[in-house]
Amino acid sequence: MFDGFQLDYFDLGRVRLRVRHGGRGPAVLLVHGHPRTHTTWHRVAPAIAAAGYRVVCPDLRGYGESSAPADLPDHSQASKRAMAQDLVELMARLGLQCFHAVGHDRGGYVVQRLALDHPHAVDRVVILGDVPIGEALARCDARFAQSWWHWFFMGQPAPLAERLIAADVDAWYHLDPTVMGAKNYADTAHAVANAAVQHAMCEDYRAGLGVDRAADDADRNAGRQITSPLLVLWGTRDDLADLYDNDVLGVWEPWATELSGHGLDSAHHIAEEAPQELTQALLTFFGHTVR
Repeated sequence: MFDGFQLDYFDLGRVRLRVRHGGRGPAVLLVHGHPRTHTTWHRVAPAIAAAGYRVVCPDLRGYGESSAPADLPDHSQASKRAMAQDLVELMARLGLQCFHAVGHDRGGYVVQRLALDHPHAVDRVVILGDVPIGEALARCDARFAQSWWHWFFMGQPAPLAERLIAADVDAWYHLDPTVMGAKNYADTAHAVANAAVQHAMCEDYRAGLGVDRAADDADRNAGRQITSPLLVLWGTRDDLADLYDNDVLGVWEPWATELSGHGLDSAHHIAEEAPQELTQALLTFFGHTVR
């Protein structure tokens, strides 16, 4: 995986991030979701780098081999605001003050927060498979509760979810090496078997139901928007469009000054299941001529 890329660890003080980076040119930050690590991008990142970009793929705090800070009573150590701050500092450490940002799943919430809190740092923004946490919870109905019940299970006070997940990790995560690729599977399986990672991922969801929702609600009430061009993509074989009556962009419209998006023929993990289609969509959005 990641031919020509470098693997490093960056100590940011609060956390230590594992980061894969490579290529030369305008910078692109790729942010994974739950329960993946940065290796989920192994079919996309090299193709973007080959097209003339410098690509940075971190493990979010608490995920993969990145560390997690001590828990706080409100779970804000796992907030998307804190994770976004990590990534701005990481990119600055690499000498990158402005970059394209792409986030999938929980990483999409981090990229959304990054674009809202640090608009000077992002050029173009891509969010995969998400609507804002605040919107999802405000619009929550029986369909959402039945399909995304894991939000509320993992958001219960510790250690309920941690104990039940640890009892049968394979049954909980259903990782498939034939879809993911063997090395990506091995990296992710190693991570999710770690009790500290299991706890940090649950803390991510606890923050989502609390401080992250509050941050989104405050932004919505204040009319704050993502001012960078925003592309939203989702898998047509995932359930996002069904949950929002085939109007995903309608949910996002109040949040962005310049919005576009469409579905791709994929289930949830687009970078693994439709890497060529995703790569082409990203390069086109970045303004690259795709041949």
